[in-house]
Amino acid sequence: MTQSELFKTTQLGPYTLKNRIVLPPLTRSRSSQPGNIANDLMATYYRQRSGAGFMVTEGTQIEPRGQGYAWTPGIHSPEQIQGWRKVTDAVHAEGG
Repeated sequence: MTQSELFKTTQLGPYTLKNRIVLPPLTRSRSSQPGNIANDLMATYYRQRSGAGFMVTEGTQIEPRGQGYAWTPGIHSPEQIQGWRKVTDAVHAEGG
């Protein structure tokens, strides 16, 4: 694959990706405590990487018993949902 191919748009199922660069999931363990809430540091981290064609965020528990690592963000409380909204808004503001 040439460098020019790396930066061309591509299809991933129903999605058109702006390039073929993929950010894999990472468990950053940086959520705010108490509450395991996605925060401004996380929003900055993902915003800075919004140039990737496809980003997979870190492990996120959908209920309290699903937490596999300390300080990982959840998405089962209103506060956690609002925290993730900051992250997605930051990425979308950069065109990701």
